[in-house]
Amino acid sequence: MAESTSTESVSEVMAELAALEDPKMRAVNEKHGDDHGVNLTKLRALAKRLKTQQDLARELWRTGDTAARLLALLICRPKAFEPDELDAMMREARAPKVQDWLVNYAVKKNPHAEELRLTWLADPDPVVASAGWALTADRVVKKPEGLDLPGLLDVIEAQMKAAPDRLQWAMNTCLADIGIEHPDHRPRALDIGERLEVLKDYPTSPGCTSPFAPIWITEIVRRQQEK
Repeated sequence: MAESTSTESVSEVMAELAALEDPKMRAVNEKHGDDHGVNLTKLRALAKRLKTQQDLARELWRTGDTAARLLALLICRPKAFEPDELDAMMREARAPKVQDWLVNYAVKKNPHAEELRLTWLADPDPVVASAGWALTADRVVKKPEGLDLPGLLDVIEAQMKAAPDRLQWAMNTCLADIGIEHPDHRPRALDIGERLEVLKDYPTSPGCTSPFAPIWITEIVRRQQEK
């Protein structure tokens, strides 16, 4: 996204966000812990018009408003954040959607991502730790060199069953990714999933793959082998 020279103020952007607010969408989002009612397609269209504006992104983040923070993450320059700034943002981010976008749209593209991954993995706050596991799952898929996969499976086996929801979900994703991407570790990943039964009964829409790790791993591997 190109850098913009727009002079649109925070108050003007907040007014635009308020105009996009849909009470019915807010009601749906609030069931998932996300306190905003802005259609994400319309939010992305607004971000496309604003283009990259790091200063505006920081100001929007400081409002504390969930929709404004989501917009901020779409128009920010990820490499411009210092690690302590991203760490503070993660601890301030309340809404699950904001936390997810912060990891995917800012932290993963930041040169300090690995430093933050290691810091967050060991954090006592389960939400912050879940971000560390999300970054770890990303590395399992894209850059596994240097990761201690047996060690990660040890931690998952010992801690995932009792972990709070968001941390449990992130650890389960990492478990599935290890099983999918690394055949040598697949039998153990499947065994851990079967024994712990995490997300075994998670409601899954027709046509979607269950997040229960043994089903997830088996289905994705089957698709890969059919290609």
